[in-house]
Amino acid sequence: MSMGTAATNPLLGLIAPPADYPVPDEGLVMYSSKVRFNVFGLGLKTMTPVGYDSVIDKIVPGAQKLAKEGANAILLMGTSLTFYRGAAFNEKLTNDIQKTTGLRATTMSTAVVEGLKAMGGRRIAVATAYNEEVNRRLNTFLHEAGFEVLAMKGLGLEAIGDPGKVTQGDLEDFSAKVFATAPKADAMLVSCGGLRTLEILAPLEKRTNVPVVSSTPHALWAGVRLLGVNSRVSGYGKLLAN
Repeated sequence: MSMGTAATNPLLGLIAPPADYPVPDEGLVMYSSKVRFNVFGLGLKTMTPVGYDSVIDKIVPGAQKLAKEGANAILLMGTSLTFYRGAAFNEKLTNDIQKTTGLRATTMSTAVVEGLKAMGGRRIAVATAYNEEVNRRLNTFLHEAGFEVLAMKGLGLEAIGDPGKVTQGDLEDFSAKVFATAPKADAMLVSCGGLRTLEILAPLEKRTNVPVVSSTPHALWAGVRLLGVNSRVSGYGKLLAN
């Protein structure tokens, strides 16, 4: 599925975990005047290691399809899909996409790491959609990326559609409570591409008094930067405004 405005705008290819995944509304809110989007869905059903294993071999063919359809860069969505086997595997996914397509590429996990580092985050609090096993793997990945995780708590969700049912008010309150258990954290991560986070970034920063990075907005931020497009968007937290 593709969507965007002017036909001359660069095209960002998105590889998304769910089947029939629409262009993320957050992407349209942030960048529809500058960027076109095209989505390839992997058909992931559960946010579990078994689920991720079942779709991993579809990633490179999906990237090749997006390249043939005119993508100028590739963004592999899905935070847990890209961190669940660790930092080296995330890097290999990126390299495999770049080698087979000749396009610049990044992943959602790389994007949140870059976002946290851009904001000076080192000691972090983390709120997620995931179960304990996926959280354990995220903790390992963040440690490999150089962060100290002071607190991490998940909503325990596994079905691919469940994060989209979480209201923004509930997610903001849940994230603020996680942060409250680690008041010495210097940044916060809200992890899961299925959670709608764009509109809670600024309010959550006000409540925690630290920068907040989250999966979908900051993955799109990173993807747009690959296209050489100005990624600045005001009103949605410190990182996007810089």
